[in-house]
Amino acid sequence: MSTPRFPEEFKIEAVKQVTERSYPVAEVASRLGVSAHSLYQWLKRYDPKRIQSAEPADQQAEIRRLKAELKRVTEERDILKKAAAYFAKESG
Repeated sequence: MSTPRFPEEFKIEAVKQVTERSYPVAEVASRLGVSAHSLYQWLKRYDPKRIQSAEPADQQAEIRRLKAELKRVTEERDILKKAAAYFAKESG
């Protein structure tokens, strides 16, 4: 026997009952005919607070990556400046 598939709108509304209306997970799950485990999984996926908190982590990772790239490019630029000065002195 396969488990029933629920539309995304249904899942979002179930999550809203827990997050916005402060109903207990067990009550919402039994009322809607889903398992509490499924509802907890939906909370992880659709809770707006969790989605917003994940964005800064992504931004922090991007900032770290960009800082590392900036450091590498700055070092390359400095090396090229020194090489250009050296070759200018040699040819002059």
